[in-house]
Amino acid sequence: MLLTIDKLSRTPIYEQVVAQLEMHIQLGSFSQDQALPSVRSLSLELGVNPNTLQKAYAELERRGLCVSVPGSGRYVTADARERLAARSRLALGDLTDLVVKLRGAGVTREEILSCVQSALDAAISTKGETSSS
Repeated sequence: MLLTIDKLSRTPIYEQVVAQLEMHIQLGSFSQDQALPSVRSLSLELGVNPNTLQKAYAELERRGLCVSVPGSGRYVTADARERLAARSRLALGDLTDLVVKLRGAGVTREEILSCVQSALDAAISTKGETSSS
């Protein structure tokens, strides 16, 4: 499987699972209508309590990213990637608000742009991408 859990992290395990599954959906590792790993198999693989994974899957369902099919498992919804992309675009509003606050606090345009460029470079190198978007 593609998930790793840091049991010493301050981030709850179910949140780690949600974040990683969202990332894999965004990257296309899980495509629309594809079954997610069963709670039982993921529990054994990660050494995590099944109730923790049930909580993570319930959160993914609440966000509209998967649907439960009784007796068959959970499947990625047809619009999961679009939902995640829309949510990510909403975060740009938060970035705009932060930039306004930073400028109001005297941070220069160059400092802000340098920071954003560094963050983009780090994100690109982490994902192994070769193009800049």
